[in-house]
Amino acid sequence: YTFLVEASSAGRRLDVFLADRMPELSRARLQALIHAGHVAVVPPGGKPDTPRVGEPAVPPATPRPKPSYRVRIGEHVTLDIPEAEPAMLRPEPIPLDIVFEDEHLLVVNKPAGLTVHPGAGRVTGTLVHAVLSHCPDLPGIGGEQRPGIVHRLDKDTSGLMVVAKTEAALRGLQAQLAARRARREYLALVHGVVRRAEGTIDAPIGRDPRHRTRMAVVPSGRRAVTHFRVVERFKDATLLDVRLETGRTHQIRVHCAWLGHPVVGDPAYGRRPTTWGLRRQALHAHRLAFTHPVTAASLQFAVPLPADIEAALRALRARATAEADLA
Repeated sequence: YTFLVEASSAGRRLDVFLADRMPELSRARLQALIHAGHVAVVPPGGKPDTPRVGEPAVPPATPRPKPSYRVRIGEHVTLDIPEAEPAMLRPEPIPLDIVFEDEHLLVVNKPAGLTVHPGAGRVTGTLVHAVLSHCPDLPGIGGEQRPGIVHRLDKDTSGLMVVAKTEAALRGLQAQLAARRARREYLALVHGVVRRAEGTIDAPIGRDPRHRTRMAVVPSGRRAVTHFRVVERFKDATLLDVRLETGRTHQIRVHCAWLGHPVVGDPAYGRRPTTWGLRRQALHAHRLAFTHPVTAASLQFAVPLPADIEAALRALRARATAEADLA
C-alpha cells in the first residue's frame, strides 16, 4: 500500500495517518508494523518503493521511522502487511470450553494451567494454539504471537476470556477495556478474615524493585483500581467478589497481598502453608460483560467455580460446621 501525504494530513503522527487510511487494522497493530520495519516514508519527489511481500518496507537509504514521526506534505508512506508465519504458531487441537461464539468473537472458559499466549519458556500448548486450531483465519488478527487476544489471564487463573476474530472486533473490545466500559468480575479466596463488607483498593502497581519478576504497589507505578465485596467468611479465609476497574499485571493478586489478605495458593504473593488442597491461586474470572463491538448488543456471561476451588470451599464449610457442632 502507498499513500500520499496531502495538506490536510501534514503534521499528523505516522501511526495516526495510517490508522485513518487502514481502519481494518488497529493502531497497536500498525505501531508493531512500523517498529518491525514494514513502513517507509519517502520524501517529496522520491519514488515510492513497493516491497515484496514478507520483506521490510524500508528502502536501504531511508531511516526506519517511528510511530510518532510527523508526516509532511508530499511524502509517500508505504505499508507492507506481511503474511503470517505459520511455522511460528502451529494450530494445536487443544479442547476449548466455548461459552459463546459468532463470526466476530469467541468467549471461552479458560482452565487453570493453560498459558494464554507464547512467551518465555512456553512456545506450544497455549490458548492461542488452541484458538488457531478452532479459527484457522485468526493469524493476521492483532499480531503473530498474540492473534486475537484482547486481554489475558495468568496461567493458573481460570475463567472467562474474550478473543477477537476480526480486526474490527479487536479494536472495539480493546477500546472498551481502555475506557473501562467492559465489566470483569472474579471470585478470589483469600487468607484471613476481611472485615469490611466491601471496599476499593486504589494503589499504583509497577515492577517490584527487589524482585524484578514480580509486581508490587509502588509510588512510581501505574494507577490500579480494584473493587471488592465479601461473599462468604470463614475462620481464617474469605471469599471475595472482585471487580477490575483497571487491568494491570497481577493486579488482584498484588492488591490482595498489599491489603494483607493474599490469594490462597498464590506462589508469588501469598506463600502461606495452608491452601485447603489447592495447587494454584484461588482466582477465577466468573463474570464478563461488554457491548458487542459490531452489533452493539449487550453481552453478559457467567461460569461456575471450577472443581478445585469448590472443593476448598467445601472443606472450609465442613470445618466451620464441625466447629459449630462442638461449640
